[in-house]
Amino acid sequence: MECAGKGSRTPCGGPPTRLCHRCRAVAYCSLSHQVSHRTSHKRECERLEQQMKRSGVLNDFPFTFTQTATQIQETTCSFLAGHGIHHLGMWMCECSCGISSTFDNLRLTNCWNLPSDLCPCKGPSYPKPECMSTWKDYYEWRCIPLSSPAALLLHWPLTVYWAIQLATIKNLLPQISNELRIHYLGPEKELLQLAVFGELQALFPGVNVHIDLIGPAIQHLRDGEKTDLYTYAKCNEPDCECKSTFESHIERKTNCHSRAITLQLHAGFYHDCFGELIKDSPPHIIIAPNAGIAAYTSWLPTLEVIREIKVPVVFSDYCEEASHLAAACITSVTGAPPTIQIQINPFRQPIRVEESVLHLPCYPNCFLFGF
Repeated sequence: MECAGKGSRTPCGGPPTRLCHRCRAVAYCSLSHQVSHRTSHKRECERLEQQMKRSGVLNDFPFTFTQTATQIQETTCSFLAGHGIHHLGMWMCECSCGISSTFDNLRLTNCWNLPSDLCPCKGPSYPKPECMSTWKDYYEWRCIPLSSPAALLLHWPLTVYWAIQLATIKNLLPQISNELRIHYLGPEKELLQLAVFGELQALFPGVNVHIDLIGPAIQHLRDGEKTDLYTYAKCNEPDCECKSTFESHIERKTNCHSRAITLQLHAGFYHDCFGELIKDSPPHIIIAPNAGIAAYTSWLPTLEVIREIKVPVVFSDYCEEASHLAAACITSVTGAPPTIQIQINPFRQPIRVEESVLHLPCYPNCFLFGF
């Protein structure tokens, strides 16, 4: 957490230990910085106070590790180490000390590095429930114990699933039949965890899902790269039946009769390349996880493009305040508030973001909204 008065005429004099006595969402390094920031903070203080009152709901997860995962004192590294997955495979980029590992090695990882009973390495035992709206529902359906940390990666496909449910409920998206085309904006960490999107086979059975991942974090040498997922990410047990389905989880195949999750990468900003992407097959929906709309000016031309092509879009962000600021940006561009109002994502990642500007509880894919 950083001083809310950072950038004042005087440099910060130490760590931000002085919380605003009313909202307790912002902190200052000194009394002088608190005084200098008072006029600016006055406009947001009441709103932040109300958001802080809802923090208990955000921290409410069914997992046995919830108490440690939602505390600031618990670092992601120590959490992963406690589960024996620190610096392993797809988990490598979940902590700041692992992000420096080579991209090429990570992107080919297709193993959970977990026993079979702790991860969804095989297809579901029975059909997906009609109403699945919590992590507990999902874990019960996939027969995973609530002690499993798999949700730390599964929040990517589950957020896609829930975004589509919301768009369908709002009549922004027709009922899914045998094909689903998604434009997925701004991928970063998930580029190193592509195998988890294989879970969309279980979430959308019998549907060919094509996801175009577009963003500046994609290396130009990978521009246009296509990957077909025909199986689920594997467990770490050599004799598990998940090993006998296919030789590799991430592989290129030409069998058009097989249902697959197809992922294709596109380097650059959406507003620069959308023309080619929608020429032959326009998307059913656009999804932009952890968007940070108010923080990046590059979103302005992208929002204008989305408004013009009239495709439903669902955004997520780390906290309610970031979502509030994003909604204001959307309203200024579209002339109307979001059709899908700001709401908690039941499938947000269940481990708290360690470094954030505000004292508000922050989780990846925490809030959803869209138009």
